[in-house]
Amino acid sequence: MARSPRKSARKPAADVRKAGRWRRRIGWIFGTLAGLLLLALVGLVVAVYVQRSSLPSFEDLKSSPNGQMIRVHAADGTVIVSLGPSYGEWLGYNQIPEVMKAAMVSVEDRRFRSHPGVDPVGLARSVKLAVQYRGTGRRLQGASTITQQVARTIFLSNKYDFGRKLHEMLIALAMERKFTKDQILELYLNKVYFGGGAYGIDAASRKFFGHSAEHLSLNEAAVIAGLVKAPSRYSPTADQDAAVGRAGVVIRLMEETGAISADEAAAADPAEAKMVPEPRQNSVRYFTDWALPQLEMLVDETQRPLEVWTTLDLNMQRAADAAVRANVPRGSQGALVSLDRDGAVRAMVGGTDYVSSIYNRATLAERQPGSAFKLFVYLAALEAGHKPDDQVVDEPVTIDGWSPRNDSRRNSGAMGLRTAFAYSINTVAAKLGQEVGFQTVADMARRFGITTRVNTHPSMVLGTSEVRLIDMTRAFASVANKGVAVTPYGITKVTAGGEVIYSQTIDRSHVLVAPYVAAQMTDLLQTAVNTGTGRAAQIGRPVAGKTGTTTSSKDGWFLGFSSGITTGVWMGRDDARPISGLHGGTAPARAFHDYMVKAVASRPVEQFDTQVTLPEWQLEPDEESYFGQPDEGVPGQGPLVDADGNPIAPAEPRGDGEEEAPRPTVNGVPQLSQQQPQPQPTPALPATPTQRLDQDWLNRVTGRDRPVTNRPPAGAAPPPVTGERPPLRFQDSRPTQ
Repeated sequence: MARSPRKSARKPAADVRKAGRWRRRIGWIFGTLAGLLLLALVGLVVAVYVQRSSLPSFEDLKSSPNGQMIRVHAADGTVIVSLGPSYGEWLGYNQIPEVMKAAMVSVEDRRFRSHPGVDPVGLARSVKLAVQYRGTGRRLQGASTITQQVARTIFLSNKYDFGRKLHEMLIALAMERKFTKDQILELYLNKVYFGGGAYGIDAASRKFFGHSAEHLSLNEAAVIAGLVKAPSRYSPTADQDAAVGRAGVVIRLMEETGAISADEAAAADPAEAKMVPEPRQNSVRYFTDWALPQLEMLVDETQRPLEVWTTLDLNMQRAADAAVRANVPRGSQGALVSLDRDGAVRAMVGGTDYVSSIYNRATLAERQPGSAFKLFVYLAALEAGHKPDDQVVDEPVTIDGWSPRNDSRRNSGAMGLRTAFAYSINTVAAKLGQEVGFQTVADMARRFGITTRVNTHPSMVLGTSEVRLIDMTRAFASVANKGVAVTPYGITKVTAGGEVIYSQTIDRSHVLVAPYVAAQMTDLLQTAVNTGTGRAAQIGRPVAGKTGTTTSSKDGWFLGFSSGITTGVWMGRDDARPISGLHGGTAPARAFHDYMVKAVASRPVEQFDTQVTLPEWQLEPDEESYFGQPDEGVPGQGPLVDADGNPIAPAEPRGDGEEEAPRPTVNGVPQLSQQQPQPQPTPALPATPTQRLDQDWLNRVTGRDRPVTNRPPAGAAPPPVTGERPPLRFQDSRPTQ
């Protein structure tokens, strides 16, 4: 039987040659990469040793400054705050308690004793996280070793960029070649920043516990070690609970790394660490806490001592602090921001007591502004062509299922825009918002500096979007500035060694609305103060402003301007609970008055472009309208409305216990003066029947005792007058209810 020919066990020559070429290519690639890697390694070694040769000696580093000194001046040159290194003792390595060294290594760099200055494991983990969260702006967090932090503290700034990070790593590698681990840890513990101006563990120990760091206990060491990650967030003087919670994390990490036993960890209780009381600070710190972080964007100087000159007026600041404290309802908080015509912050109060709460409600808190937000509604309407004297109709209206109601629980028929704004008529604001478009109103708010999210639901016209006080004050200041944008600023110049390294420049070129629109808006704001909801804010000279009160009296606002100064006041509780009797026209308006009478006392009286004009007789405001009642009808915001903002029960008389502010009277009749009245004691209203604010009353008050004939009934539109626009009945998208 013939055998089949055997298959060749050898590959064809062509395949052998092809495989050989690929092996040579791969070998060449790996050889090239190995060569490049070797060159890079040689270059790194050379760079490290060059950097090592340029490093100061250990003794020189010990004597170098712990941080940058900063002196902050008020507008008159008075030094109001000095920041920089505190004066703790330098502790040698053997003087530092073992629990302090162990706590810091455990929480900041557990492989400190084994890595060469840069931790490859930590770096790889951070790179992995950065890739995982790419596109979110996440930095290489957690990758800095103790040596890198020392390098950054002594030689670099905290400004983050990739080049600085590489430089930091290079210096760290060089430091590890020049100094021992003990020396590096000694530098770190004596130079790292622990918040509150304290550099080094001795300064921190004296600041928080009142004794030298040589006597730190485990609990105290854990608190201090926990501060490095975020000194302001975990500061015991700012938030003791947060500091204790972070210290608990440090103790757990110490147990994990074997620095302490399980029994020691179980017995530890950071809450037992006795804190020393914080020295009393005044409200100036709210301003400096807001202004000083801006230095990082304004100047690059990180070594020389800085002199920072600010806009703060100390007399105005004292008046602002006193006005807020004197008027804020018990158990609540208050905030105030006051801007000059160019945006200079002259006073800032972020709360009633800086020691008990460093939270700045003037710049950080986001709260609903109520009717104060109508500024943007009317600005949009005026820009769209409306005039203050245009007639509109106050009538029931439903927009997309939402039916706003007025504070008086009734409708008054035809009236002018001026009257509707003065008495904060919600239905008219809703109709104006629908006419110009709710997106247009939101765009107007953003145009005027509102930086928080603005919704475009119909109820937005009543101030349902949360805003910041400083942004609202900026918006009113821009109206006062004839429609030119005003940007708040607190730093005028910065000097270092006598050299001016920064000087503020004012941009007056950004026009937000035409001057005539700003003048018309000022016209409306004048009336609101002179005869409307903001009467308590009168200061004896022309004032324009607006109240705001949110549902259930959770927030009260008053914002206004006079003689070149614009001031915003907010009051409320941090937990947003209702406050009996709080309305924009009561405590906030009174605080505005108390502050402004002092703030503008030395300034000349300035008249507005338009004179105060009385509202029409058609509206007969009830007693509460003078204060700016809560803006009921906001969806889901109060117990008196359903999900659509409709009333669910008849309005009951308010029994909030807030005494009504007396109004100027003539023969027992409320006086609506065309001139701003001078502040003076006002006699109490006699016990007489309520007077109707009708045309007959106006005639008597103004001396025009003419008989009134053919007066239309309340709520009816007056007959058209030649050259005037007849009342406008804006068509709703749904039939009125």
